[in-house]
Amino acid sequence: MSKQQPISPMKNFFAGGFGGVCLVFAGHPLDTIKVRLQTQPKPKPGESLLYAGTIDCLKKTLAKEGMKGLYKGMAAPLIGVTPMFAVCFFGFGMGKKMQQKTPDEILTYPQLFAAGMLSGVFTTGIMAPGERIKCLLQIQASTGEVKYAGPMDCVKQLYREFGIRGIYKGTALTLMRDVPASGMYFTSYEWLKNVLTPAGKSHNELSIPSVLFAGGMAGIFNWAVAIPADVLKSRFQTAPEGKYPNGFRDVLRELIREEGVGSLYKGFNAVMLRAFPANAVSVLFIDAPNHYGQFYSFLTFY
Repeated sequence: MSKQQPISPMKNFFAGGFGGVCLVFAGHPLDTIKVRLQTQPKPKPGESLLYAGTIDCLKKTLAKEGMKGLYKGMAAPLIGVTPMFAVCFFGFGMGKKMQQKTPDEILTYPQLFAAGMLSGVFTTGIMAPGERIKCLLQIQASTGEVKYAGPMDCVKQLYREFGIRGIYKGTALTLMRDVPASGMYFTSYEWLKNVLTPAGKSHNELSIPSVLFAGGMAGIFNWAVAIPADVLKSRFQTAPEGKYPNGFRDVLRELIREEGVGSLYKGFNAVMLRAFPANAVSVLFIDAPNHYGQFYSFLTFY
């Protein structure tokens, strides 16, 4: 077997960005359903929920808005996904280096979790405003009031009304979601690759189906940790200004009081349906290239 050529940072950036774009395209329809389920108001006495569940939300969205309704707000994550992935893996790499005594030291799973959490800190600056804009655009059609013409119009209106604080609303909740979830993602991904690698072989020799499986399952583990904070974030970011003066604590109290602990898992089915294929598709371009030089070269226009 010929020796694999070194991978340049620029190729890594573009391949990672392409993987991120694939993740957004593959997962955005179910993400829209998830956000609408998470943010739907509690029905008044004698009324029923706007959406009975994932399938009902899908049917009603398609009937009212067509396929394009499932892709509302997609421009914001598309714009941010390439730098987000670059920053994410930079943060993970830095987190590993900070803990290694030598460059080839193999880290324990708790150390990988800590490095993954650092990557979540790094990505929040990009994720928080993107999530705020995306969520507002995803729910506005279902509320019957179309306030924003698109992502840029949304940014302009938020900045005009509330300043930069309005664009970054929900940053603390994004941190609460992404820091532990990123730790879980990277730890479970590395663990699954170790489990799937035959004795005497290296991770670089894993088959593409094995890499896809590890990436998809890591996405499921990631969202199993992330969803309660994600529900709080979606509710907080789409709420009228001033509704929750004490931040996530007010959102949490309202949800528990009115809908019970189960409300923290709203959109669970949509999240899990989305997690495996979206993360499997993205990791195919982000990590599989490190295993297959020719495939990687093709993707990055070598």
